[in-house]
Amino acid sequence: MQPITKTIQLADGRTISIETGKLAKQADGAVVVRMGDAMLLATVVTKKEATEGLGFLPLYVDYQEKYAAAGRIPGGFLKREGRLGDHEILISRLVDRAVRPLFPKGYTAETQIAISLISSDKNILPDTLAALAASAALAVSPIPFGGPISEARVARIDGQFFINPAPQLLERADIDLMVGATEENVLMVEGEMNEVQESEMLEAIKFGHKAIQEQCKVQKELAAAVAMHAKNATHAPMEIDAEEEEQPAWEKQVEEALYSKVYAVARQGLSKQLRKEAFEAVKDECLQGLLAEQEVDKDDFTTYCHAIEKKAIRALVLEERVRLDGRKLDEVRPIWIEIDYLPTAHGSAVFTRGETQSLTSVTLGSKLDEQLIDRAMESGYNRFMLHYNFPGFSTGEVKPNRGPARREIGHGNLAMRALKKVLPPEAENPYTLRVVSDILESNGSSSMATVCAGSLALMDAGVRIKAPVSGIAMGLVTDPATGKHAVLSDILGDEDHLGDMDFKVAGTQKGITACQMDIKVAGLSYQILEEALLQSKAGRLHILEEMNKQRSTPREDYKPHVPRITTMEIPKEMIGAVIGPGGKVIQEIQRESGATVLIEEANGAGIVKFFAPDQKTIEIAEQMVRDLVAEPIVGEIYNGKIKTIKDFGAFVEFMPGKDGLLHISEVRWERLETLVDILEEGAAIQVKLTEIDPKTGKYRLSHKVLLEKPE
Repeated sequence: MQPITKTIQLADGRTISIETGKLAKQADGAVVVRMGDAMLLATVVTKKEATEGLGFLPLYVDYQEKYAAAGRIPGGFLKREGRLGDHEILISRLVDRAVRPLFPKGYTAETQIAISLISSDKNILPDTLAALAASAALAVSPIPFGGPISEARVARIDGQFFINPAPQLLERADIDLMVGATEENVLMVEGEMNEVQESEMLEAIKFGHKAIQEQCKVQKELAAAVAMHAKNATHAPMEIDAEEEEQPAWEKQVEEALYSKVYAVARQGLSKQLRKEAFEAVKDECLQGLLAEQEVDKDDFTTYCHAIEKKAIRALVLEERVRLDGRKLDEVRPIWIEIDYLPTAHGSAVFTRGETQSLTSVTLGSKLDEQLIDRAMESGYNRFMLHYNFPGFSTGEVKPNRGPARREIGHGNLAMRALKKVLPPEAENPYTLRVVSDILESNGSSSMATVCAGSLALMDAGVRIKAPVSGIAMGLVTDPATGKHAVLSDILGDEDHLGDMDFKVAGTQKGITACQMDIKVAGLSYQILEEALLQSKAGRLHILEEMNKQRSTPREDYKPHVPRITTMEIPKEMIGAVIGPGGKVIQEIQRESGATVLIEEANGAGIVKFFAPDQKTIEIAEQMVRDLVAEPIVGEIYNGKIKTIKDFGAFVEFMPGKDGLLHISEVRWERLETLVDILEEGAAIQVKLTEIDPKTGKYRLSHKVLLEKPE
């Protein structure tokens, strides 16, 4: 097949090309997506036979940035790409969440989507092209897929919406939203905002969907062109066995016996564990009765019971507007909070909402604690980190600790984005911040519990955040046949699993700071989306009100055991004097004071940062630097130190790094022939600065003027 290329025209005149048929032709589908100099290669491969007895799709999505794409060699000892970095995992998740719901039911063949950045462009962010590349690869493959889909970054800059803007423009955006959708429906939304209103966010989603629709049309044209040129059987569409297996006779019997009992258990409003035990009891009773009459495969029975359970719970919500734990649709579970729970942490909070609990700590560090960023397209430092941990015991499971999984990285990133928007600027907060959320219990939206606990812990640490942040997870149950729907506030884990939407929204009293939405159904109207957003606002503000009862503003001062950081501005030309030859001076300051001293140039001045365990140590180091950079004043008296003695006088260090000449005639009022036995090197001496030579800048000192003049 000859290479086939299709082009997408963006509103601002830029173009995106999709090419297939040139690279990676042994994959089931492969495309190269190009925008400017940025190029992504996406391939998709599937096993030709489905995995038997698997109730889910084993789909693997991996996005990787090649260092060569940016003309760089990887750091570290191995000098090669290794495991995916957090940012690559986050982009992989963006793609996965958009494509996974669109594979047909019953398709369980192991499938892998690999996306590689093979050429970079400093003006193009590759995450905006990753989902488009993955979908296009699926579109030209024989793999059954309900797409195409695409994703677009929507940014509002100076009041105007842009699609996939350059990174330089994105820095000024007050909305940064990634939208994933098919031509007909929105599938996924994730992003961060500067406290915007729900209506503004909805407007951004609509704007992004319009651009995605054009990208989907072009993918269909590409797929049609490939189908027309394909000549070998490998491009024939894969077929899924659509023949429904004959329904076992016992299934109808089980539904008749079980449905009403499951419905009744769901209606009791039990806790998670009691509800689980009650469901198991009625299922075991049904199974034992069934086994007494006929042979039944226990795995098939369990699968079918789960379907009945899902059907009953959804019916309960839609018909009676009653939820599993007995709450109203818009009701938030009980909340209890304890702040300053950990005595040695710099800030801490326990946030519990229903059966979800986060213990979050905040640690304040110096510039030396900043995270080094070394990526193909980005290098630098990160001053704010949020790490989310989800141990097995939080759900009563046995799960060995093998480091953070993709889910933990994704949840932590969402909470980080929600809190990042309220952090003070570096001038007001010189600390490096690390927030750690340990989930101790989980039954619905632990990421939003992390946002709440993180906000409280930051205030407990004395960090001057702009405003407290709360978060809530919204759910949805729909029935396309009847048109009924129910939007659920503060969803349980079961409601997330059995529902049609997971929509997390975080923000302040003023507006939204971050969101993440995944849709599990084919269509979601903007009317329902707006309803969910408005209901989420009410729930989010209720949670914020409960948080404010415990703490609504940061503590006035840091805790006594929190390290202190101060900054001092010095003239740019004095940076060298503070550092000294080979760092000798600054090392001496650190050794004598006990503080860590860092210096850098910024905005035409020298910025000195002091980091120490207590204020007294800081003050000693500050004074030493002040002495170094202070300008000598004629007429001032200084306590000096004799450095060297010559026949004509002595050189005295009267200020740190500043030596002046004490002429032999200025030592005493009487005439001296020699300074032997009069002065001693290393001895202290008080001197007065009498003159600064205007031409040479040399200092002239006098000691005799401080002595009483003989008559």
